[in-house]
Amino acid sequence: MHRGWHGGAGRGGRGPGRGGWQQADLPDADDAGAWLQGRLPDGWFVSAPEVTVDREEIVVVGELPPVDGEFGDSEAGRADRAAAVAGRISRFREQTREERIEIARQAEHRYGRKVAWGARIGDDVELFTVASVPVMTRLRQPERVVLDTLVDSGVARSRSDALAWAVRLVGQHADEWLGELRDAMARVDELRAKGPTGDGG
Repeated sequence: MHRGWHGGAGRGGRGPGRGGWQQADLPDADDAGAWLQGRLPDGWFVSAPEVTVDREEIVVVGELPPVDGEFGDSEAGRADRAAAVAGRISRFREQTREERIEIARQAEHRYGRKVAWGARIGDDVELFTVASVPVMTRLRQPERVVLDTLVDSGVARSRSDALAWAVRLVGQHADEWLGELRDAMARVDELRAKGPTGDGG
């Protein structure tokens, strides 16, 4: 449900590119996942949280312990489990609110992006308040990541152009293609870093 470009998405407009990477003044957020893992209190989540970054937002989704009790494989049992999951996530949200606000404030200062939270129990995910950024229409982070990949790689000139391009791509294997494009971009970054610096050194 919660998908994004991990790690590389944290570049957030860093560096030059054929498409003219946007918002080059954003702080580098490549280490956001590691910083948050170190900053979060012990015991909040059963494992390291899933951290997804784009130019506007950092979304942190953590796995909570499974709910207790036996739930039958019936409509009533599934409804009871869904209610228990919703209650567990609601409890976590309320109990951690003040500390999450403080951690988000620190992360926003460090990385120049808003921070949103979510919680997962098994396959059930609930995202708390997340940003919706206008790009001809209001898009949430997973959609913005797709548009930014097209802009960063030079396939599109802007998010608006990328949105039109993406519509034409509907029905094809977009996820696989975008993954290959991100890998290629990473290789370009590596080659650029190994190249001459232009300073005579």
